[in-house]
Amino acid sequence: MNNDTNVDDPPEDPSDAVPAEERPERRGDQSPLEADGDGHSDVDDPIDDPESVSHEEDDGTTEAGTELGSTVEVDPGVDIDEEIAEDDLLGGLKIDSTDDIEIPDRLVDQVIGQDEARDIIIKAAKQRRHVMMIGSPGTGKSMLAKAMSQLLPQEDLQDVLLYHNPDDGNEPKVRTVPAGKGEQIVAAHREEANKRNRMRSILMWVVIAVIIGYTILSSSSLLLGILAAGVVWLIFRTMSQGSDTMVPNMLINNGDKRTAPFEDATGAHAGALLGDVRHDPFQSGGMGTPSHDRVEAGSIHKSNKGVLFLDEINTLDVRTQQKLMTAIQEGEFSITGQSERSSGAMVQTEPVPCNFIMIAAGNLDAMENMHPALRNRIKGYGYEVYMEDTIEDTPEMRRKYVRFIAQEVERDGRLPHFTADAVEELILESKRRSGRKNHLTLHFRTLGGLVRVAGDIARSEDRERTTRDDVLRAKDRSRSIEQQLADDYIERRKDYELQVTKDGVEGRVNGLAVMGEDSGIMLPVMAEIAPAQGGGQVIATGQLKEMAEESVQNVSAIIKKFSDVDLSEKDIHIQFVQAGQQGVDGDSASITVATAVISALEDIPVDQSIAMTGSLSVRGDVLPVGGVTHKIEAAAKAGCKTVIIPKANEQDVMIEDEYEEMIEIVPCSNISEVLEVALMSEPKKDSLLDRLRSITGTAFDQGSVGSASGSNPSLQ
Repeated sequence: MNNDTNVDDPPEDPSDAVPAEERPERRGDQSPLEADGDGHSDVDDPIDDPESVSHEEDDGTTEAGTELGSTVEVDPGVDIDEEIAEDDLLGGLKIDSTDDIEIPDRLVDQVIGQDEARDIIIKAAKQRRHVMMIGSPGTGKSMLAKAMSQLLPQEDLQDVLLYHNPDDGNEPKVRTVPAGKGEQIVAAHREEANKRNRMRSILMWVVIAVIIGYTILSSSSLLLGILAAGVVWLIFRTMSQGSDTMVPNMLINNGDKRTAPFEDATGAHAGALLGDVRHDPFQSGGMGTPSHDRVEAGSIHKSNKGVLFLDEINTLDVRTQQKLMTAIQEGEFSITGQSERSSGAMVQTEPVPCNFIMIAAGNLDAMENMHPALRNRIKGYGYEVYMEDTIEDTPEMRRKYVRFIAQEVERDGRLPHFTADAVEELILESKRRSGRKNHLTLHFRTLGGLVRVAGDIARSEDRERTTRDDVLRAKDRSRSIEQQLADDYIERRKDYELQVTKDGVEGRVNGLAVMGEDSGIMLPVMAEIAPAQGGGQVIATGQLKEMAEESVQNVSAIIKKFSDVDLSEKDIHIQFVQAGQQGVDGDSASITVATAVISALEDIPVDQSIAMTGSLSVRGDVLPVGGVTHKIEAAAKAGCKTVIIPKANEQDVMIEDEYEEMIEIVPCSNISEVLEVALMSEPKKDSLLDRLRSITGTAFDQGSVGSASGSNPSLQ
């Protein structure tokens, strides 16, 4: 079943559309859902043009594993050295610069890392299915949506015309014609209307001249003659208005489209998404614009036979989502004024075709506020896909990253190409930003920003190539706001001696946190034990959020188990020093809190040259956290000599070379190991550790704990 919206056949000649008696029929009332049960057009024939579609067999697999961007093409004479590929940052590519890399023409072939999402887009384009993509910003969602529009056939695109309805001026009629025919029809109608207007204009001036001449010759009142001429002008003006209503309004013009339409409706208000009718203050006087000329198409109509992309779909209000669901189900949607106070609210067109493929996108929270029926519509008749944040580091992927840099240079059009050592530095940065050992980041938007900043530096100095030094300078210039704030905080604390990195202090520990996704900061924690006024309790300050509060409570379980002190008679005060208005979220300060409290209870000083991060189980195991690389660098900047991290995070450490000599990294698997490194005063310390070792142990196999940094990179 083809969801064709044509009412009648377009005229073979534009002049055939001219006769005034032409009156387009109303479109049929049968919806695509009633016809075939799923609300989608059936596309049974495979797409034949190999230049504009995927190489896909009927079973949905590609003809060859090397298709669709899974290999990197280089100019003749550029080789790949497979012997060094495993250890080479360029994956064995023997190039002088990114200028040697050949860029694929199709967007779908330029997609890197998101293999599953890319395959789904290819299948969805062939079968005309909706897709919902969920993942972090900058991982390629909009690029995949644009790629789908290139894969769709364009031979059945349509122009949509709106005609005046003589029976009801507030219900314009809709007519669809093949793309390119609409302009011819409108031009023919407009030419005929101009002919009529010219004839009326000539006749009007003749009549006015006769009236004025008669008034002068008969010595009648000149004022009366002018008044009569004005009445004649008004009559002819009204007749001209009626002639203008015969010219149809070109609502959708696809005549110049070479691919299926692509509409990015992210953040669009209801009128821009669903269509609207302009307000006309003169409408009530009969002198205004005809209603069919005031109708504006929405993104759902402009994307007919194409792709509608909606990022952050959960930001749409519920009523708009309900209307969007109706448009998806019916394949057509009437346009009316979105403002209830506007004269456009009286106008409602016949159903306008909107048989689009919707690609909904968003972060993980997008599913929470998304209308369940709308999501069910996508899930029932389409695909859901999660966008990966990282990809395994392989020689093939490194070669793809080289191509990514070449693509960014070509897409910008003003940047010098990157030398081989500059590309190597960018790939190293990609590894670091992944937060996982043997992985590369797929946050290409931020990585692309680094490419552009480095290229701008080289261009400002009129160099033909972007070098490694440019990339290093760009890394400093392109620091995030959070990183700039973190560096500023560290400098201010040094000025006011709020950081203590010498000697030992009871109940004070240098904790570590992350701001945003790529910024580490020192966060001292202090603990004090005081007599309880009532029942003993744990009191924590510093804008703690839910996860942080729970971690403090978990710490108290270990303290109660090993301590000889009756905690029912003590209040434990915990302060997160200078946590700021944002507060503390996450549980990665657990070992910091535990160390501070134990130090305060036992009067054992903590070495202030040590910083630490890690989550703590109620059994005393140190569990992995996120952002360890950035936290270690923050500790080094603050002047610490040693940093304690979870044993499971050891593989995730990828600090810059400049910090390797500045700080020692000590991985720990339980609280006993943490205290052995952090506490001072040997006699008391040894007695404490003997007690702790008897009650704490490893409740988890360290190999099975894994790294949490990739799945939860924002833990504090």
